[in-house]
Amino acid sequence: MNLVKFLEENWILVLVAAASGGMLLGPVLRGGGGGASVGTAEAVRLINKEKGVLIDVCEPGEFAAGHAAGARNVPLGSLDNHKSLPTNKALPVVVMCPSGMRAKRAVARLHKAGYANAVALTGGTAAWREASLPIEKAA
Repeated sequence: MNLVKFLEENWILVLVAAASGGMLLGPVLRGGGGGASVGTAEAVRLINKEKGVLIDVCEPGEFAAGHAAGARNVPLGSLDNHKSLPTNKALPVVVMCPSGMRAKRAVARLHKAGYANAVALTGGTAAWREASLPIEKAA
């Protein structure tokens, strides 16, 4: 069976395959809708080996209930020019929140502010806990 005949007889399948491929490639081509993300192992490496800064963008009440050890609390609503952000914009900045969704939005904002090495922690605090990494609570 030649290719032209196959395409003529199965045009609907070809159309569906092209549409689904486009939907899968869309977020990749748009930059993931919020910037780069890393898993817990890469986040720990960035913090320990490259002097990365861990920023938690959850609200103060959520932060007090439990956060990654050493994280700085910078709520998403007050992210712009917050005093807890590193002054050296070349440092890696690992951004987290309870699920990872707010962190992705924060990374996009940080990239616009010049923090080229900002990344979101995939899975957020839940992934941090699941990896048995240290969690602190407010006293």
